Amino acid sequence: MKTMKFGSTDLLVPAIVLGCMRITELDESAVPAYIAQCLDLGINFFDHADIYGGGECEIRFARAVKRLSVPRDKMILQSKCGIVPGKMYDFSYDYIMKSVDGILERLGTDYLDILLLHRPDALVEPEEVAAAFDKLESSGKVRYFGVSNHKPSQIELLKKCVKQDIQANQMQLSIPFSSMISSGLEANMMTDSAVNRDGDVLDYCRLNDITIQAWSPFQSAGGAFVDSNEKFPDLNWVLGELSAKYNVTKTTIAAAWILRHPAGIQTIAGTMNPQRISEIANAAEVELTREEWYKLYLSAGHILP
Repeated sequence: MKTMKFGSTDLLVPAIVLGCMRITELDESAVPAYIAQCLDLGINFFDHADIYGGGECEIRFARAVKRLSVPRDKMILQSKCGIVPGKMYDFSYDYIMKSVDGILERLGTDYLDILLLHRPDALVEPEEVAAAFDKLESSGKVRYFGVSNHKPSQIELLKKCVKQDIQANQMQLSIPFSSMISSGLEANMMTDSAVNRDGDVLDYCRLNDITIQAWSPFQSAGGAFVDSNEKFPDLNWVLGELSAKYNVTKTTIAAAWILRHPAGIQTIAGTMNPQRISEIANAAEVELTREEWYKLYLSAGHILP
């Protein structure tokens, strides 16, 4: 498995991350074998959130890891907090601290490698976030910190008080869903895709050594785009052409498109299908050419001014 540097740290992480949001879709007896398969593929980075399955996803993961007797230092565990389902977002000191304690208990571990703040909280008080991060770091409960779905200005607001480096920003990205790329390519144009919706987050993260983690890498605004979406015939034709060239699947090529970007973007695979996770893992071995990368981009309906 291809590895990359995580943020500004010395931690090396796999290019592919297993997103554990759907782990409860598996029969619990099948979870250990699936985790073992991921580890065999070199996917030892597992992304959780306290809201996934109402916490049940973390519990089932922990049971599987215990059955497998996987050493803690052989895994990279990441989780997220800040969403109160159906009610609000909460980055208060008390909520972050309580959330992390719950995450650790459910995962059966003493520490998280990475904690991300989930969707931005409109009522965030950076001082409270800073106090929580300081306590979590000094107590050894969290090694590194990051965010999810944040614009650069929102990260800068946190940095007003937070002393720890923000190491990751989890953002939606796929070939069709790539406004963070198209807004840059169409700069100074009166086109719809030139609208800056994220504050130049891609350039900002590259400039500040923040690892972007791509979620929903096989989804468009209208659902899955590989094979099953009639809105993307040209994209699927090119995916098929390149899959034949590299002797891999269309899914592999779609993931390889993200990994080809020089920003060093991790791809979060949320599948619970053993065959599909193998296909996604294969993307780490495919190096698309510059021409192929742009051909895929254009086939999704994007333009070059």
